[in-house]
Amino acid sequence: MTKEKFILEFDLKSTPITLLWSYLTTANGLKEWFADNVTMSGKSVNFIWNGVTQEAHIIAQRTQKYIRYHWVDDTERTYFELKISVSEMTDNVLLTVTDFAEPDELDESKELWIYQIDNLRRLLGC
Repeated sequence: MTKEKFILEFDLKSTPITLLWSYLTTANGLKEWFADNVTMSGKSVNFIWNGVTQEAHIIAQRTQKYIRYHWVDDTERTYFELKISVSEMTDNVLLTVTDFAEPDELDESKELWIYQIDNLRRLLGC
C-alpha cells in the first residue's frame, strides 16, 4: 500500500528561529520533545523510543529553514520534513510538518504529530 503525504502547520507565535532550529536539528533538542533519546553521527540520526531504535538520515537541510529526514528501513521515497517560515500577515513563526503514512494510519499519525508539537510548544513557552 502506498503511503499518503500529509502536511500540518503550527503557529509558534514569536519563538526565536535560532532556538526553534536547535530543537529540530540537534540530538539534545530532539530528545526534549520528539524521542526518548537521540544520537547523531554526521547525517545519521538514531531516534530511541521505549528502548527501540529507528535510524534516519538527514537527506536535505537549509539552516534555519528546513530539515528533511528519511527513515532507513522505509523502502518508499518518503520523508518527514520540519520547515520554519514566518507569516507575512502576523509575523508569527510557523512550523510546517510534512510526513507520510499508510491510509489506515493517517489520523493516528496526525494526532501523534499534534501531540509532539504540543510538547515542543510547552518547551518553547508558546
